[in-house]
Amino acid sequence: MEDMTLNDPNAAREWWRDAVTYQVYVRSFADSDGDGVGDLPGITSRLPYLRDLGVDALWITPFFTSPQHDHGYDVADYCDVDPLFGSLADADTLLVRAHELGLRVIVDLVPNHTSSEHEWFRAALDAAPGSPERARYLFRDGRGTDGSEPPNNWQSVFGGPAWTRVPDGQWYLHLFDATQPDLDWRNTEVGDLFEDVLRFWLDRGVDGFRVDVAHGLVKEESLRDQVVTSDETPSSVPEESVAADGGSVSMVERHRRDEPMWDQPEVHDVYRRWHKVLAEYDGDRMTVAEAWTQTPESMARFVRDDEMSQAFNFSWLLAPWTADAFAEVITGTLAAIEDIDASPTWVLSNHDVVRHPTRYGGGATGLARARAATLTMLALPGSSYLYQGEELGLEQVDVAPQHRSDPSWLRTGEEGRDGCRVPIPWAGDAAPYDFGPGAAQPWLPQPDDWAPLTVAAQAEHPDSVLTFYRAALAARRKFATPAGDDVELLDLGADVLAFRRGGLTVVLNCAAAPTALPDGEILIASGPVAGELPGNTAVWLRTG
Repeated sequence: MEDMTLNDPNAAREWWRDAVTYQVYVRSFADSDGDGVGDLPGITSRLPYLRDLGVDALWITPFFTSPQHDHGYDVADYCDVDPLFGSLADADTLLVRAHELGLRVIVDLVPNHTSSEHEWFRAALDAAPGSPERARYLFRDGRGTDGSEPPNNWQSVFGGPAWTRVPDGQWYLHLFDATQPDLDWRNTEVGDLFEDVLRFWLDRGVDGFRVDVAHGLVKEESLRDQVVTSDETPSSVPEESVAADGGSVSMVERHRRDEPMWDQPEVHDVYRRWHKVLAEYDGDRMTVAEAWTQTPESMARFVRDDEMSQAFNFSWLLAPWTADAFAEVITGTLAAIEDIDASPTWVLSNHDVVRHPTRYGGGATGLARARAATLTMLALPGSSYLYQGEELGLEQVDVAPQHRSDPSWLRTGEEGRDGCRVPIPWAGDAAPYDFGPGAAQPWLPQPDDWAPLTVAAQAEHPDSVLTFYRAALAARRKFATPAGDDVELLDLGADVLAFRRGGLTVVLNCAAAPTALPDGEILIASGPVAGELPGNTAVWLRTG
């Protein structure tokens, strides 16, 4: 069926342009069977919570058949559900229930690589060099007189060389773990496979796809060495990617100036093809790119009107706690999409980065800043993405080494991403905090001091983070969404971010000291406001 909403300029605005989407990390949201791992029936049982929170959609991380070396981002079968998470029937039930509650469902697609247990890769290992089976992946001969050196100097995002040698002497590329071999998207079989995968899930009723590593599918054809200059090292991270505690904000953002493995022009041909597929379906089906690009302009290329619907705006996530930095992100983002039919996105946390209360300093200060940044984000035009548990004020957890399972930890000994993936607390005084039946800790142990942070503990408390999020999302729907897409930055001082959007004025005080408020009716604030605007606080004012 033709999607009239996408093609009729007089049709209603597409749902995803203003949506608030809640990311569900499937292993850590809700466990229905007591095995300590979240699953699809667990998500279904908690859908009323998401409706009452006030979000419009949920994005579910991969639940496909997988050996779970990278917790589902190593897919062995894209058209089935891993028994750890349930069944296809459970997926269908979740979709039906979500739609009954008015929630859209976005599933996580992983097209850059498969699992090493995918039937294609097993066939490639059994086949000879130069075979059609190997041509689906990036197998190459090694360098050196005996081929014992990797084909180039590329490094894995998870640490170490991006190449692994097989017994017959060839090497295969994996930009992530060795159990995640990269596909060769110049091979037409790969594109055909993923068109079938798209149709399989669209036919079952999914509303969209979050595309993992969307900027990485196509590599520079020569597979030449990456040029690393004297002021760069393969493991260094940009200054803006460093958290307040000195740790890394993100375990996946590793940009260098020269990137033959990322953001190649041909990748956009893939998404033009996908755009045509989605246009055949009704209901505003959408795609959102996880594209770690170097500039707002390169991000905007993914959301041209014949490609993807949205791309994550990681510039907002990476911005340090300063008014100037936030203002620069806003102006840069809006300028980059000004001439294309796209809407911006805003995000502060996800399953790959340090939770933003911790990034902003932790404790009371970090939480105050997190609430203020969230309220500011929700006032901006476009769509916002929330990560499960941020509405409870959860911070990064220091997971004991014996419990860590992130591939980056296993490959390098660096802390990895487990700390933002600890299962969320629902009720009770001790772990597992009603995450699932039984009394055992879940797959990643929960802290002993989370009892005051459970959904049940916060639900009726007027000053809780959960109550604040519910109020902020309701205020967004009432005041921000109808305010139009134009943003006018205001000058209220060096440490203050202020902007006007229609009749709504938003003020964020990034300083520690209070600042004067402009005239207007206070609609909502991230913390107590009496006369002046306290430090690390944001407020919405009705001024029009």
